[in-house]
Amino acid sequence: MFDGLISYLDSIKARDPAPRSRWEIMLYPGVLALGLHRVAHWLFQAELYFLARLINHFARMITAIDIHPGAQIGHNFFIDHGFVVIGETAIIGNDVTMYQGSTLGGTNPTNGQAGKRHPTIGDGAIISLGAAILGPITIGARARVGANAVVTRDVAEGQVVVGIPARPMLVDAKEYQKGFVPYGTPCSERFDPQTQQLEILRCELETLRGRIAMLIDERDAAREKLAEGRERA
Repeated sequence: MFDGLISYLDSIKARDPAPRSRWEIMLYPGVLALGLHRVAHWLFQAELYFLARLINHFARMITAIDIHPGAQIGHNFFIDHGFVVIGETAIIGNDVTMYQGSTLGGTNPTNGQAGKRHPTIGDGAIISLGAAILGPITIGARARVGANAVVTRDVAEGQVVVGIPARPMLVDAKEYQKGFVPYGTPCSERFDPQTQQLEILRCELETLRGRIAMLIDERDAAREKLAEGRERA
């Protein structure tokens, strides 16, 4: 058990250069939330639903991370920072990383799909900040979901998706999967880990440009409607 804990903490250190020691990593909200979830999930499986929910609410209060007790989570799962939501029927593989603000959301069981309502995340996947993965879809192993992406369809193994709705990027998976890529959000066809911060900034710039273009189109359409109304009057 102790060796497993050390291995888990080292896996986080490999993905986050900020901590100076393993003790510091143990104070991470994501580590605390996962530890409490393991207890809540055990109680959930034993059909002690109230106690499971009680631990879930306590974990959410102290970490700002909401993991339903029914969610199934593999080894070396890392939530960087917090404000993450994971639904009841979500299944998460090994070595998965989720960043702040990301969500594994579900469909409405009354008019959607009952039973499995939340995503399945493959081993080694990265879910970047603000991303929303919705419904009983599958994110393949080693896939990358970019910042603020909204994913409603399956993502293939090693694929990189960005945007709203999420679309695959023209990135060679063999070239891209050489190592861990923080935030998993490349904007160019060739991604150099040494310039990852520049790539993230470029992504944010492209997102802002898209939003500005959308606002300009909406403004022009509103002006055209107003002009048509005046002509008819």
